Formats: sequence, C-alpha cells, structure tokens
Amino acid sequence: MTKILVDLGKCQGYANCVVAAPDIFDLGDSGKVDLLEATVADDRLADVREGVRSCPAAALTLEETAS
Repeated sequence: MTKILVDLGKCQGYANCVVAAPDIFDLGDSGKVDLLEATVADDRLADVREGVRSCPAAALTLEETAS
C-alpha cells in the first residue's frame, strides 16, 4: 500500500489531483485538497501518481508502506 501525504501549507487548490483521481482527492470548503482515502490500493496507484505529479504546488507526496 502507498500513503498520500499532503502539505496544506503548499496547496493552492489547483485541483489537478482531483481531475486525475476524483475518488481519492477532493477540494474541501477551504479550497484545499481533502483526501477521501489516505492510503491507496495498488490498482489506483497510477491515477494517484498522476495527481501527485500534476500538482504545480508540489503539495503531495507518496510514501510506500509495508503491507
């Protein structure tokens, strides 16, 4: 499994992550990213990685966790 880490201080609400994986990322009332799932199953990892890569603020990182 992979864990998603968010730096809310960097998040600017561009929502590129939401476009890439709307079942994982959402924009909250604050206009910043909310995680709908904090850990990602392997079958969703490609879309989540795209969301992380597409963040212009570099507010998202992935951390591999032991299964």
